[in-house]
Amino acid sequence: MESSLSAPPLSANLCWLLSMAAHSLATEMARAMEGLGVSPRGFTVLTTALSGAYTQTELARMIGLDKTTMVVALDELEAAGLAERRPSATDRRARVIAVTAAGEQKVREAEAIAERTNEDVLGALEPEEREAFLGALTRLVSERLSEPIACAKPVRRRAPRT
Repeated sequence: MESSLSAPPLSANLCWLLSMAAHSLATEMARAMEGLGVSPRGFTVLTTALSGAYTQTELARMIGLDKTTMVVALDELEAAGLAERRPSATDRRARVIAVTAAGEQKVREAEAIAERTNEDVLGALEPEEREAFLGALTRLVSERLSEPIACAKPVRRRAPRT
């Protein structure tokens, strides 16, 4: 298979490289989870919701989804019996997202699929390359690239098709 990175200008373009990698990995993950009954986006929402009592708005911000996409994702998860919107214990106007027992089971199944997919993808790298790559990417995402900067025409995040 011929590499699409043969064009030198693109092989040095960090934005393009990260975008291509993210799109390809998201597509692989979607395919791997096709028979599971939960999308990679739904898996991300459920996994994050399991880590605390978060409102829909808080989850959307944490995951990086716009409000409309989050509503659609939660509607799908509720319809499947995987999550529920429940009254907040601290703010009676707010609703927190709770993962059901069925949702927890789905997360465990999806985690196994995600782990296999990640191992397969990262298998293209030597062990020391993997460690360096994941460490550097984690640092970029948690530090320098943790928040988008304000600009005249904000870039919209493209949600993976589910």
